[in-house]
Amino acid sequence: MVVQRFVDAAGRAAAWLNLGMVGATCVVVALRYAFDTGAIFLQESVVYLHGAAFLTGLSYALAHDAHVRVDVLYSRLTARSRTWVNLCGHLFFLAPTAGAILVLSRGYVADSWAVLEGSQEVGGVPAVFLLKTLIPVSAALLLVQTAALVARAVRELRGERRDRG
Repeated sequence: MVVQRFVDAAGRAAAWLNLGMVGATCVVVALRYAFDTGAIFLQESVVYLHGAAFLTGLSYALAHDAHVRVDVLYSRLTARSRTWVNLCGHLFFLAPTAGAILVLSRGYVADSWAVLEGSQEVGGVPAVFLLKTLIPVSAALLLVQTAALVARAVRELRGERRDRG
């Protein structure tokens, strides 16, 4: 399925962003303690990489059921009941939240692009607008993944085989 391939690609990108974040953190620490100097660009890049990894990894975690869940009752439910819980959660909580983020973040991102917003720090990362762009992109990915999961849940509740995609 095209949606799953795209979401998986976003998840793999998030994994590489985490590796870059670890590397940049190591360099920042080495510069600070070994050479008694700082690197604002690198310090900010760690924050940017963390934000980008989080935003690009959300839909991947959802697709692979790797998200945080309160499992006190859920684990005791039957497979059919878990499917109902997931379906209701996706339709009544996730989809409206992701939709609201998508709609409400548009002006925020547009304002940032209008001035090509950069760091407030001298020598910082001059691309705040790019990081802010990931907010509606992430919401859109979540909506697409939610639609795929809703369709899967409906198929499962109808008794169709799960391995069709």
